[in-house]
Amino acid sequence: MTAAETPVWFISGCSTGFGRALAEAVLAKGWRVVATARDADRVADIVAIDPNRALGLSLDVTIGNEVTAAVAAAEDRFGRIDVLVNNAGYGYQAAIEEGDDVEIRAQFDANVFGLFALTRAVLPGMRIRHAGHIINITSVAGMVGFPGSGYYAASKHAVEGFSDALRTEVAPLGIAVTCVEPGPFRTDWAGRSLKQTPNVIVDYAETAGARMTNTAGISGTQAGDPVRAADAMIALTEQADAPRHLVLGKWGYDAVVKALHERLAEIEAARDTALAADFPEA
Repeated sequence: MTAAETPVWFISGCSTGFGRALAEAVLAKGWRVVATARDADRVADIVAIDPNRALGLSLDVTIGNEVTAAVAAAEDRFGRIDVLVNNAGYGYQAAIEEGDDVEIRAQFDANVFGLFALTRAVLPGMRIRHAGHIINITSVAGMVGFPGSGYYAASKHAVEGFSDALRTEVAPLGIAVTCVEPGPFRTDWAGRSLKQTPNVIVDYAETAGARMTNTAGISGTQAGDPVRAADAMIALTEQADAPRHLVLGKWGYDAVVKALHERLAEIEAARDTALAADFPEA
């Protein structure tokens, strides 16, 4: 495979965490990467690994003009984008009643609407070539709602639903869609990438308040390894039939499997009520 034939990955949010680990792993494979961050200086060291195979760009996914310009620059440099990884985003915690409207909307702009915009910008090239893979980094919170993370979970559930619909639309065009749902990983998500509205309503102290306190104190102790996660995501793109979901980490896997079994059992238990809601002639 010549340098011009190697896959081109476009990854948002590469300054730290999953995005950085993934960009470095892609380069280690001998492939090409477009590493983006709000400030391109934050990814200069990634580009320095191999300037011929790496392009660093400033990108705030909440700014439409920057999304369009970044995709155009990537395609101009490398000719195409084979894999889009929507990784940019951050956490916000609050009890539902305590949620701050400005913070909630800002999180949705980054986690949801920015992801939508970047996906739309990359899709035309993939559609024309009838090839590509879109990886959306969601979270275990995209499958399970936890106290204190209702708004974060809502943003990730939105991406999961979006991805379900997108997959049905683009599968006939040869484009794969996978959501990656990490549990706790040793990134700075719980530090620099987490915002919290302080718990001030005493009635939520033992639910949302307790979980917010616990989350803020776990940085550096999580079981998940971002480098191993990056390897798993790369392996996804090498599969002939990539899965719709990839839950990462034992804690996350156990939580999602338990929640889905419970949800299915609850739905099946109400089967008679569900079917009785149709017109009799149906």
